[in-house]
This record gives sequence, C-alpha cells and structure tokens, in this order.
Amino acid sequence: MQNYSFFQKLLHKFFFNIKLINLLLYELEKFFFINKVYNYNNYKHIFITGLPRSGTTPLLNCIFKSEMFASLTYENMPYLFAPNISLAINVSENFEKKIRFHNDQIYFDLKSPEAFDQPFLNLTKNNLNEFSNYVNLILHSKKKERYLSKNNKNYIRISELKKIFPNAIFLIPIRYPINHSNSLFNQHKNFSSLQKKDKFILDYMNFLDHHEFGLNHKEWFKPIKYTNYNELNYWLEQWYLFYNNIYDKFINQKNVHILIYENLFDDFYRSKITNSLDLKNINLDLENKNINLKNLDIDNDLKLKSINLYNKFLNSNHFNTNYS
Repeated sequence: MQNYSFFQKLLHKFFFNIKLINLLLYELEKFFFINKVYNYNNYKHIFITGLPRSGTTPLLNCIFKSEMFASLTYENMPYLFAPNISLAINVSENFEKKIRFHNDQIYFDLKSPEAFDQPFLNLTKNNLNEFSNYVNLILHSKKKERYLSKNNKNYIRISELKKIFPNAIFLIPIRYPINHSNSLFNQHKNFSSLQKKDKFILDYMNFLDHHEFGLNHKEWFKPIKYTNYNELNYWLEQWYLFYNNIYDKFINQKNVHILIYENLFDDFYRSKITNSLDLKNINLDLENKNINLKNLDIDNDLKLKSINLYNKFLNSNHFNTNYS
C-alpha cells in the first residue's frame, strides 16, 4: 500500500468499488484460459488459516520460498479475478522490498504472496466449484501444481474445501494466549491510527475483507463479557472463543494440523511439520517477545481459562515436542 503512486491508488479504488468489473474480468479469464488449465484438485495444496498474529504470514512466506507452490502475489493486484491476464497487463514497477505496516520486520515486494483470495470467495458467494476453477487458473498462471493460501477466514469452510480438494492440508497456528491477544490489541491500535491518517488503507483492507483489527474490525465470535475493542480483555476473550471452536471442530480431524507457535522455534518440531508437508526444512522469522504480565490489565479467570485451553492443545497436538 505504501508503495502505490496516486495513479495506482485510483486504479485500485476503481476495482475496489465496481464489482461488475471484477466479475467481467473473471469471465474473460475463463474464456481465454479455462480450457487450457489442468485440474489439480487432488494435489496436496496447503491452506493456512486462523487468527492473525499467530505466525500465519511467516508460515506463508517460508513455504512459498520452497518454489513448489503458486499463490496470489502483489503483482496480481488489483486484477485479482484474472490471475493470467493480470500478469500480462500489470504495469507496476518492481518496487524495492519494504516493511509492511504491521511494523513486525516482515518485508514484501511484488513477488510476495498475500491473502488475496477472499474477495473472489465473497463475490462468488462462496461458490467452491468456481473457486476450484480459480485455483486451477492461478496454478496455470504460475506454472505450479500445488496451491498455497493464507486466508484467515478459511477456518469457516474447511469441511467444504476438503470436498473440493480432498488431499489438501490445513494449518492452524495457535500462540500462547496472553502474548497473542496483546499482539492483536497492539495491531488494532496501530491500524486504527494508520487508517485515520490515510483512508486508502481502510478502503484497501475492506476490499480484501480484512477486518482483523483497525477501524473496520469485526469480531470473530459474539462477545460474552467484553465488547470494547480498546481493551485487552476483549482480544483475550476472542482468542478463547476462537480456539475453543477450533478445538471442538478440528483437534482430531484428518489433514488439519494445529501448529504451536512457540514450538516453531525448535528445529525438530519444524522438521516434523515439513516432512508431513513434503517440504524441505523451513526457517521462520517469528516474533519471540516475553510479555510482562504484571503490566497488563487482564481478567484473571479468563486468563486461566485461556491458558488451560492452550495446554489442551499442547497435550493433544501430534507435532508437540514438549519444548513449550
């Protein structure tokens, strides 16, 4: 976003606001390319999903570096609905890598993958048969056989995605609740400030359906006790509601892997994951900060309940190495 010129921002806003243009682009894409694409639905695709600030982007980046996968990248913006056409018509200059607005030491450029497939799912009303075509068109455009997606909303459609992609693997990272909720809270304050200064950032995130934090934030689950976004307990309660739902639905489900964020710093743990994914070993750039709990205003009962839930994941996770 911070790399875009005035003209590029206008172009993006045009595609943000006119849904019919995006649908027409997709129809053109299918007209020219759908008969040329191979059906890769039975391949071992990877879908990273879950709460933000749990390591989803580092996972995306390091798996993408294996060069075994196709993902939507910044060079596909703003023509997301036409992955093959977009590579031919995109005139963006290859800007230098810059740190993203999260200020978390993660850099990006035109070749960087990002969570860009949600607008397609929104506009096609979650028609997963069309999403199958879309994924195969993306794979054709990148000349790859395996698709890699980071979409924090895919946890709501894992069962449906499995029907379309029966051999797909789903990765859901979980992070120690106090650290995780504090990181979410800090990003909410960060993006709220950025969006007040620059409305384009707000428009950009609305188009991508990114409502994780900022002025356009939407809760994942209806709050029980805490409704104030500017209070840490709200984010901790959302953490608990989210991962309690994940535990109930997916803890023993085939091809759904819960990854312990804190264990991702361990070589042996990472090697077990990469072997399962048919990948070479991966290196992750993760934030590993110790939080001074004495300085945080936290509901003690909610904290204990969340930690107990986190420990349930530790005790049941098949990748667990007991390093946490």
